[in-house]
Amino acid sequence: MIGLAARPWIWSYVAMAAVWLATTLFTGGASAVGLTQAALTFAAFSVIVGIGQMFVITLGPGNVDLSIPATMTLAGTLALKAMDAAGGGVALGLLVTAGVGLGVGVANYGLIRMLRIPPIIATLSTSFIFQSTAIWANRGIRIKPPGELALFSTGTTLGVPNVAWVAFAIAAAAWVLLERSLFGRRMLAIGQNARAARLAGVPIDGVRFATYVLCALLAALCGFLLASFSGGAALNMGAEYLLTSIAVVVIGGSSVAGGQSNVPGIWGASLFLFLLVTMLNTYGLGAGVRLILTGLIIIAVIVAAGGRMRTHAG
Repeated sequence: MIGLAARPWIWSYVAMAAVWLATTLFTGGASAVGLTQAALTFAAFSVIVGIGQMFVITLGPGNVDLSIPATMTLAGTLALKAMDAAGGGVALGLLVTAGVGLGVGVANYGLIRMLRIPPIIATLSTSFIFQSTAIWANRGIRIKPPGELALFSTGTTLGVPNVAWVAFAIAAAAWVLLERSLFGRRMLAIGQNARAARLAGVPIDGVRFATYVLCALLAALCGFLLASFSGGAALNMGAEYLLTSIAVVVIGGSSVAGGQSNVPGIWGASLFLFLLVTMLNTYGLGAGVRLILTGLIIIAVIVAAGGRMRTHAG
């Protein structure tokens, strides 16, 4: 029990449970099932992009991908457009999505590696290019996803939203990748001490390249699913996921200094953020008060997790 409490990601689940309870009590328990399903649905999108961002941040200080929102928009736009032109075909949409993710990842790391541009600047620069491309491809037309894809993205299996099942699978694969694979150990080693990792024979450039590509692929997949879920790709659909992708990493217990990741915490933090906004809306608080309380509660969760980490380290 002590070992569990010492894990920083546990506090995101404690906060999530507290917010869920406060919201359901306010409604007399009538909204418990609906609230849970909504939380799983919308948190799933944050989980997918959050895991990608977590991989990048794990590489160490200065590593962050700011092109996630633009990647989501571009992938959703191009995938739905391709499927519409072909008269359907989910496989085609997934292929286009994968192509967008691969292209974005290559472009991002190409700027970082060849031009020696800091990641935050490189990914911010490419985001303008990707967003502009999405605007050009969209041309103000909202293309609807194929019926079977819309049905899947909005449906449930065994009472759990399908998009949540996808996010569960991605989280499980991410945990195995980090904890049980050579690639994951190399990623963590680079984040802990890049110089020592290089001296130990770790192919730093190859690992970093693969990590940025993996982040872009997850962002593209999230954009594809979100566009399918919402009935079409909107040009601003990824905007809220820039800060969210970073927030869930921090709240989930991963180190912003790199070298330490917490996949379980991504789910807890994503659920917490959605439920927190829902709770404050349920209580009828004004926008200004909601923003202040959101910030204060997030700080409290991070401080609690940080205090546990220091105590455990001591």
